[in-house]
Amino acid sequence: MKRARAAAAVTTAATLILAGCSTADKKPGETPKANSPIDWNLPDADRYHRTATYPVYFNKPAEDPIDRETVAEISTVTPDGNTLIYTDAAAKRIGFVDIKDPAKPIGTGTLSLAELGHKDDQPTSVAVVKDHVLVVVDTTGGDFADPTGRVDIVRVNDRTRVHSIDLGGQPDSIDISPDGTFAAIAMENQRNEEFTPPGKEEGDLPQPPTGFVQLIDLNGAPNTWKPRKVDFDVEAARKAGLDTPEDLEPEYVSINSRGQVAVTLQENNGIAVIDGRTGAVQKIFSAGSQSVQGIDTKEDDAIDQTGSITDTPREPDAIGWIGDDHFATANEGDWKGGTRGWTIFDAGTGEVTWDAGNSVEQLAVRTGLHIEDRAESKGPEPEGLAITNIGGRPTALIASERSNFVAVYDVSDPKAPAFRQILPTTPGPEGVLPIPSRNLLAVSSESDDAEARVRASVNLYGYGESFAGSGKPDFPSIVSADIDGAPIGWGALGALSADPKDPNRLYTATDSAYGPARILGVDVAQKPALIDTALPITEDGKPVTLDIEGISARPEGGFVLGVEGEEGPGNELVYVDRTDKIEKRVPLPNDVAAQLGSQGLEGVAVDGNSVWVALQRELKSDPKGVVRIGRYTPDGDKWEWFGYQLDSTGTKDDWIGISEISVHKGELLVLERDKLNGPDARVKALYRVAVPDRGGVTAASDKPRILPKTPARNLVPDLQATNGYVQEKVEGVAIAGNQRLYVVTDNDGLDDANGETVFLDLGPVTEALRG
Repeated sequence: MKRARAAAAVTTAATLILAGCSTADKKPGETPKANSPIDWNLPDADRYHRTATYPVYFNKPAEDPIDRETVAEISTVTPDGNTLIYTDAAAKRIGFVDIKDPAKPIGTGTLSLAELGHKDDQPTSVAVVKDHVLVVVDTTGGDFADPTGRVDIVRVNDRTRVHSIDLGGQPDSIDISPDGTFAAIAMENQRNEEFTPPGKEEGDLPQPPTGFVQLIDLNGAPNTWKPRKVDFDVEAARKAGLDTPEDLEPEYVSINSRGQVAVTLQENNGIAVIDGRTGAVQKIFSAGSQSVQGIDTKEDDAIDQTGSITDTPREPDAIGWIGDDHFATANEGDWKGGTRGWTIFDAGTGEVTWDAGNSVEQLAVRTGLHIEDRAESKGPEPEGLAITNIGGRPTALIASERSNFVAVYDVSDPKAPAFRQILPTTPGPEGVLPIPSRNLLAVSSESDDAEARVRASVNLYGYGESFAGSGKPDFPSIVSADIDGAPIGWGALGALSADPKDPNRLYTATDSAYGPARILGVDVAQKPALIDTALPITEDGKPVTLDIEGISARPEGGFVLGVEGEEGPGNELVYVDRTDKIEKRVPLPNDVAAQLGSQGLEGVAVDGNSVWVALQRELKSDPKGVVRIGRYTPDGDKWEWFGYQLDSTGTKDDWIGISEISVHKGELLVLERDKLNGPDARVKALYRVAVPDRGGVTAASDKPRILPKTPARNLVPDLQATNGYVQEKVEGVAIAGNQRLYVVTDNDGLDDANGETVFLDLGPVTEALRG
């Protein structure tokens, strides 16, 4: 029996947020200007600051290929707070990182599971007890019907195993009691997602054997530690309304100061509470179901927040105690559920005290971290969770596996959590490790994409004023406002333009990662910069989808857009009037378009009666490393072309291209970048090019003269200053009417990217640019 618990008693995040909007300065067809419902500007003393991002492939053995998958899933730390230890299930090892200086983490090597047992063993969790680390190991291999596992006790200083305990099944997470007297391990005995039980669907339960919990007393020498098995009462689980109670699968454990162990039974949509000292199961209850409105439930390349899910099981993953009387769960979901948020329960009654509703997904949308290709599944998928204490306030840290962030909440009042902050991470944040003795937070990520060079990392943050110089600009550096209770959807910002009529406003646009096409207005007088208007683009009265890579506002009103095609002939200039209508389309000349591949028009800038454009890559007939800058004159429908010599990185499989073009005081400002990110990034730079005093060539077959360029600003240090993973796609640049220089990165809609958008205010243009 499913129990949707006490809906009237649930306080949702919607009650915490009041949105407002104004129709002032509204243009026809434009969404009215709006305000942000969140105060993003916490004092430095009351916030986390990112200190470092450490890709764990730096810590690989020398013999490992650089592109071998390596991750950091769950982490722990030594009692002095100086050595972080993480699990790497992909490479079958655990890793050690020196974090004495949280701004400069240093990998100190790994310990292979092959050295402790077998090369196919996988670590699932780790926990430090004094001088030793307990390494939880899954030894099942592919035999789901005969699950096995152990915990190895390894001395940290010499990485020597001193004892091993057979766990009698396949383990998942571990936690240590606050007093250090015992450990609890969730023995999942997980299901085979490719097996079909009789009369069931593929991957369904039951798939015996059922799971249980192992308790390990930690008194005496480590070689004397022994396990105590805790089984669950099937009838009690059935009476509580759990799904398939005959096959329970414990997922995550957390222990409070009373020694009570809270256990999530994710696939069964249940939670149990065990007396860790006696091993008695005190309570078992359903996590209940939740209906959530105002979310995106269609994978249609549009951020449509009108969808909903009804009576969906929470299926919680991580769990953490808030004091001794409440606990919180991250409702990632599994095979039947997932409610895209997190919940606080009364530990005594099992009743819901508070539920996040749609607020986690809205947070992702506001900060450009919405992942459209998970819309039909579980959205942002809150998976990791930890509870810590900051300045005397209990604080919940919720990790979104798919949208790549950790949300921070003050949970002093379990009935009314208060959102505090959002922290960006590398993809797949799962291990959330507060280090309160040092005011640090470590987040380890489980996704590693070597081909895209977006690597799994340990992300470090410091809390308080002493870390205030770290990670500038703060995240988020750009957000969207709310209209009618829903944030303006955005992401993949590939272009910037000044507003000719307002010195403190810019225009930007999402590329084809999100459609239909819209022009977004940005208030740069606010911090973070605020997307407060949205202008849908229409043709013949219907919304259109465009891959907008360049935008330039016309002084008389309206815009010129640089639209990139999937192939050369699809590249065109699109003129839009001051409302929302396409006035005309101007394709590239046929001979030029025929020599372009998928990387074409990438920037556009209106200059009096002319329009400057930049092609990202070379024409097939042009020399390698020479791309074209074009000038289009509407009078006479004339195109002329000039050459631009690109830089080079010398990195295998890399390429360089132009990402944006702007006009300023008789010069072209050209944004050039490589396709590298993270520590590999080399070329993200602005160059000055004098506007040519004579015409260019008019045909693709003509060799263009190369315009001299002068370095104006190396943007790599600006991107490194965030202490995050350096973003690949620096794609927008504009000088606003306030004469300040702005740059924005394209987060690619979280596709082959970690999703973070960096919006840089580089200050007065006279100081921001060289020469």
